Amino acid sequence: MQKTVVSQEQIAHQYEYMQFIARMNAQKAEVCGHKLRAFTQTFGCQQNEADTQRIAGMLDEMGYEKAESAQQADVIVINTCAVREHAESRALGNVGALSHLKKARPDVTICLCGCMVQQEHIPEKIKKSYPQVDVVFGTHALWRFPELLYRRLTGDKRVFDTSGDAAGYIAEGLPVLRDGGTKAWLSIMYGCNNFCTYCIVPYVRGRERSRDPQQIVHELEQLVAEGYKDITLLGQNVNSYGKDLDTPIDFSDLLVRLNAVPGDFLLRFMTSHPKDASHKLFDTMAACDKVAKQLHLPFQSGSDAILKRMNRGYTAAHYRELIAYARDKMPDLTLSSDIIVGFPGETEQDFEQTRALVDEIGFDMLYTFLYSKRSGTPAASMPDDTPHEVKQERFERLLRTQDERVQARQDAYAGKCLRVLVDGTSKGTEYPLTARTEGGLLVCCAGDGLKIGEFAQVRIEKTSLRCLFGRSV
Repeated sequence: MQKTVVSQEQIAHQYEYMQFIARMNAQKAEVCGHKLRAFTQTFGCQQNEADTQRIAGMLDEMGYEKAESAQQADVIVINTCAVREHAESRALGNVGALSHLKKARPDVTICLCGCMVQQEHIPEKIKKSYPQVDVVFGTHALWRFPELLYRRLTGDKRVFDTSGDAAGYIAEGLPVLRDGGTKAWLSIMYGCNNFCTYCIVPYVRGRERSRDPQQIVHELEQLVAEGYKDITLLGQNVNSYGKDLDTPIDFSDLLVRLNAVPGDFLLRFMTSHPKDASHKLFDTMAACDKVAKQLHLPFQSGSDAILKRMNRGYTAAHYRELIAYARDKMPDLTLSSDIIVGFPGETEQDFEQTRALVDEIGFDMLYTFLYSKRSGTPAASMPDDTPHEVKQERFERLLRTQDERVQARQDAYAGKCLRVLVDGTSKGTEYPLTARTEGGLLVCCAGDGLKIGEFAQVRIEKTSLRCLFGRSV
């Protein structure tokens, strides 16, 4: 399935729409005495955050200032998630609450976009139940946002665009507006080909498609020049990077290229898939000084029977071997993972295999979820006779096991000197600043010479389950 590369002529056409809207907004600003404002809200993953930054960049080109709340805004854009039912419900709840704002200010333009609206049943639901929404566009039409907004502002009653090739699009050259600070997202690919039976992502984001490596290098150079020092490479499965490119390059090769960019910064990446993780990747991580020794490698279940039912493409034994090799190459590796508890058909034995794997490996961080049924996925039709209270008890049991292992790993840092990137302020007075280690661990710190946005050496004085506490050396 061939991806669609949006031409620079098409991108230029979108810039024309941005300029049209900017002129309209300038005229309105003269009348009302201030620039028009836009408010964005994001649900879901880091890829959605990165998408919202592109939407914010386009809004900035159109002459909108950033609004601090929906009530202040002339344009509202809500970027939605479809991975879990809770995120979908929250997004629709927020949209429903905007009906009062729309009645009070009919001229406000409300836009709904992202993964949720790319699902087949959602556009009709929005049309019938949420008349306050003016513009709806899916993940495939994000690059056309200026055109869709222009149509609404110049007369179209409501604008919907959730079409698009399932192969997906690559659109380069769109403006990006980030929040500043030390951290930045850098998308290297979009979409997913894995079709895990519980996951809606391939249906709403399309097939895997990789960005041109030179475009990625150029964007990283820009980020470093702007002062960003903690940069996360994004993709649904970064280990598949390059498979659709004519140039022979894989993710490890890309890391080597990015590591060669001059500057003092750290590179992280997510998410990796165990079936595509390789010894070459871990060798590359170990050899690249700017690639953080941090690995997020979701295993989802320690039961081979459940992994097969999930269509994950690996076994628990293979996962253990990957971790053993990675830790051999990078002894200070920080490890995190995702787990689903209560997948349809999960038995007590299946769950115990998951809990045992968590106890054996000892993760630094774990993102644990109760299974959330998603319509349109194969798992949604699988028989599931385990009571919710049983799933909840297993969930809590797993958290207790994880907390015991984390506390032991945290305590081992006491007295050690660590290099951290100071990135913000904390609520406490004894340790007023926050920082992250190369492995992504949270450190509350204090001491002379610490400055937000700069690396520093701190000695860990005490530990807790979620945070280390250090003082500058």
